Amino acid sequence: MSNQILIFLLDTILGLFSLALLLRFYFQLLRVPFHNSISQFLIAVTDFIVRPARRIIPGWNGMDLSTLVLAWLLECIILIGIYTIRDYDFSANMGGAIGVVGMLGVIEIIKMTLYIVLIMIIMQAVLSWINPQSPIAPLLDSFTSPFLRVFRRHIPPIANVDLSPLFVLIVIQLLLMVVAGIYIEITGLL
Repeated sequence: MSNQILIFLLDTILGLFSLALLLRFYFQLLRVPFHNSISQFLIAVTDFIVRPARRIIPGWNGMDLSTLVLAWLLECIILIGIYTIRDYDFSANMGGAIGVVGMLGVIEIIKMTLYIVLIMIIMQAVLSWINPQSPIAPLLDSFTSPFLRVFRRHIPPIANVDLSPLFVLIVIQLLLMVVAGIYIEITGLL
């Protein structure tokens, strides 16, 4: 019981911080306006670790790789913590275990990214029906438009209803199934 509590706390606290880092990375990558409370919150929460990391991990092509690498490192720390709490012996095959944890960290980042896009698209769709003038609408539009644009080019609105979010959600669900399968295969290597 206490192990489950420790795993829950580790996964929740570090997972939320990893999510904040990942959102900060994607907000910068997708050029989401920083003049909103969510962006300002993400900067305030993560700045203490991102600024020093930028000295070590340089950006590339306008991408702030330090935030992405920090999110990945946090996911790896979460995984190591969970396996340690479950009494996994890393000393038996240290090199292989570190490689597997690194790959699982990448899978976790991909999975979290897919869930972020999924939630943002659902929020945008709901807000477009309920309150299209919401202050968060421009943020959601900036974030989701690159994903929706792919389908909007090929699928016209039907009776003024944009079906592109539906197709993006279907693709995300398929990708989540693939990621889950890969995760299970990689976990088998431990």
